Amino acid sequence: MVMPATDARIALRGRGQELAALDRVLAMARAGNSAVLLLRGEAGIGKTALLDHAAGRATGFRTVRVAGVESEMELPFAGLHQLCAPLLNQIDRLPGPQRDALSVAFGLREGEAPNRFLVGLAVIGLLAGAAEERPLACLVDDAQWLDDGSLQVLAFVARRLLADAVALIFAVRDGDHGHRVPTGLPELIVEGLSPPDAQALLASAVRVPLDPVVRDRIVAEARGNPMVLLHLPRALAPADLAGGFWLPGGHSAAGCVEAAFHERFRSLPPDSRLLLLTAAAEPTGDADLLWRAAGEQGIPAHAAAPAESAGLVEFGTRVRFHHPLVRSAIYRRTAAPDRRAAHRALAEATDSRLDPDRRAWHRAHAAARPDEDVAADLVCSADRARGRGGAAASASFLKRAAELTPDPARRVSRALAAAQAQIDAGAVDEAHTTLAAVEADPLDDLQRARLERLRARLVFARQRGGDAPRRLLDAAHRLAPLDAALARDTLLEALGAAIFAGRLSEGPGLREIAEAARAAPPPPTPPRVVDTLLDGLTGRIVDGRAAGADGLRRALRTVREQGCGGPEADRARLWLAFRVTPEPLATELWDDDAWHELATDAVRTARAAGALAVLPTALTYLACLAVHTGDFDTAAALIDEATAISEATGGTPMMYTSLVLAAWRGREAEALDLIRTTREEVAARGEGRSLALADCATALLYNGLGRYDAALTAATRACQYEDLGLFAWGLVEQIEAAARTGRPETAAPALDVLTEHTRASGTAWALGTEACSRALLSDDDRAAEALYQEAVEHLGHCRITVRLARARLLYGEWLRRRNRRQDSRAQLRSAHETFSRIGAEGFAERARRELLATGETVRPRSTGVSGELTGQETQIARLAADGHTNAEIGAQLFISPRTVEWHLGNVFAKLGVTSRRRLRSALTRPGPGVPAG
Repeated sequence: MVMPATDARIALRGRGQELAALDRVLAMARAGNSAVLLLRGEAGIGKTALLDHAAGRATGFRTVRVAGVESEMELPFAGLHQLCAPLLNQIDRLPGPQRDALSVAFGLREGEAPNRFLVGLAVIGLLAGAAEERPLACLVDDAQWLDDGSLQVLAFVARRLLADAVALIFAVRDGDHGHRVPTGLPELIVEGLSPPDAQALLASAVRVPLDPVVRDRIVAEARGNPMVLLHLPRALAPADLAGGFWLPGGHSAAGCVEAAFHERFRSLPPDSRLLLLTAAAEPTGDADLLWRAAGEQGIPAHAAAPAESAGLVEFGTRVRFHHPLVRSAIYRRTAAPDRRAAHRALAEATDSRLDPDRRAWHRAHAAARPDEDVAADLVCSADRARGRGGAAASASFLKRAAELTPDPARRVSRALAAAQAQIDAGAVDEAHTTLAAVEADPLDDLQRARLERLRARLVFARQRGGDAPRRLLDAAHRLAPLDAALARDTLLEALGAAIFAGRLSEGPGLREIAEAARAAPPPPTPPRVVDTLLDGLTGRIVDGRAAGADGLRRALRTVREQGCGGPEADRARLWLAFRVTPEPLATELWDDDAWHELATDAVRTARAAGALAVLPTALTYLACLAVHTGDFDTAAALIDEATAISEATGGTPMMYTSLVLAAWRGREAEALDLIRTTREEVAARGEGRSLALADCATALLYNGLGRYDAALTAATRACQYEDLGLFAWGLVEQIEAAARTGRPETAAPALDVLTEHTRASGTAWALGTEACSRALLSDDDRAAEALYQEAVEHLGHCRITVRLARARLLYGEWLRRRNRRQDSRAQLRSAHETFSRIGAEGFAERARRELLATGETVRPRSTGVSGELTGQETQIARLAADGHTNAEIGAQLFISPRTVEWHLGNVFAKLGVTSRRRLRSALTRPGPGVPAG
């Protein structure tokens, strides 16, 4: 005889390490600190039992939980809604924008599509607010099956909680869905039980004597999986258990457990089986809906009792299966016609006015053949899902709509729309599968062109370089006679792909694509932002630096004037354009004001709009500007934020600003390690532009360290291909390194090319940089000094602090070599003070050596105030010093007010201040040493 597996103590046998980890998480939350843990293991390994244990141990906590459900379709934010539903009585305590975003996401009100980060911030506020009353335990089972929006938001929340009494515990199943598992969280692998524990667990579940051979075979077959050990014996005949006749079947643990659950399901009365099947077909556990659907099928209320007695399910205000495998065992092993009948009943029981999307979802699962009425409902649901910020849900609705569409042409259009939505949601593999299926249908010319464009975008999404430029250009040629506006959009995408690919492009380069753009149909009247950008870039590439400068400036001016406030469709295209053009445009024109305005506006708008794909990019561009303005602490904080967001959303962090920052800081081992790793990664992805940036960073690093031969080698590599907005930076490093190593034959041609760039721009940044480079090569002392003074004058009128400090350093070195020690000291002191203050250690040491050579004693440098704080602490301290409240700071940085308070406590302790009023002076207090005397 086999005992029912209901004793939690039996199920947790041998789990001392896991129980201790859960107790630590709960203890941290009790103490007022957030704690996150991700339990990972195969099906049946005991993750659900561990979550049940955590729920039982969370005495004094408020506990909320949700379980993901495997499904071919998803409802946007459904899992998050279920988790947060018990806390929604506090939604009015949230700031207005957060409250509105969450309400729209959960379908509680209508409105524009909410951004996911604003939804995430609202969830942080909701959880933190609930935790103020008593600690909160959030338990998420089968997280890999949550809808995409819920999973991304919860992963983001998990990374931003810190000083709130919240325990967030995920359980995820190993398998082929690893790409949907949150990364970067504290993780505990739940492994199989040891053989002694497995044998003891088996013995506790089986009361009849076991033949030792059968016992050993069961233990071997189970591989330490507790669910298999507890339930597999129930599927065996007594003779198999006692007589040694049973042989292992080689099935997976999940398959064995599902088979055991299904046997228990089959033993129930017919009405109970039908009730359980209907419950398994409704993923949210809505008890009211279930009983309405049961009424549609004539299922009596007493059908619930046998199912509960069998230990398969609990019926209450919500329906809860005892284990996720119970649901999958019932649903997957039931015949398709019976499943469709259950969905049909659920659809009929769902109010089409109150929950049209759930009704459409069940109608879709009930359909056995194409049905335009059902497909049209799904398209409407896709529109609503997109309006609530559910790109993945919109894609799944559209995909099923296409499958159910009878008309071939309409089916293709819907499938292409589904693939587009999948690309927008980052579901690259799914989009590839959808497009492959589209080709089985007859396509007209426009549909074929749209298909090729989406295929090209997939290539770019997977590998930013490679042959993406060629594919996008081919798609643009196909589209030109069919959809001129989309063709121009695609040409801009092709230019962007070519910019990324750079020297590694496996097809047309920038010039070929730009010439195709010039020959493309004219833009509409009035032109869109994307049209102005395309024309400006085309002019620069085809007509050259001088002739194309005016067009570039017009494009830049249009972007700055129109910002992101246009119509929704144009705003989306602007974001695409921002990712590939305005930053290179601003740096190509040496326009630091435009760079500042664009990057600042992009971060502000991306935060407000919650543009998942864009915010890390915008933060990175702003961080790169911060490096050039000498604000390394802010740059580091922005890089950290961009990396956290990328990791939370499954994106690849953009590393190039980290390279530039590491090079300016002059920490050789750290910088070279980062450069080496980045070179390997970007080469594999075909990103030639990033390779050039790595070479520029290497040259910058070695020029700062005074190792000019190595700097020249790297700079020469960087300048082998003209990367838009980057090439001139490499020239500047090449000129300095060549001048210092006595190679005028290399420096002079580089200066000529640099001059073409700077004269076409005419900004203070450009002219000051040119003057400094020209001074390095001048043989006439009077002319050289005038050029150095001109460089300092120009660069003093722009934001690029690091370039001004380098000009002063070069001027001071030039003066010292002419024995003008007193004059040189003024320039070298200024350079040393700036480099020391901002943390440019290589250049600071170079300036210190020069000062020593003048006979001046230099006091040792300290790390200074900024060096005592982390990047996030610096960011929070500055916002607080500017008068922002904890809630305002939290809203900007996507953390809770209590976490802000916790960070400020650390800031006050490190800086030795006791109030916000003293923060500003503490932050501006000089830290690095300066020359004595």
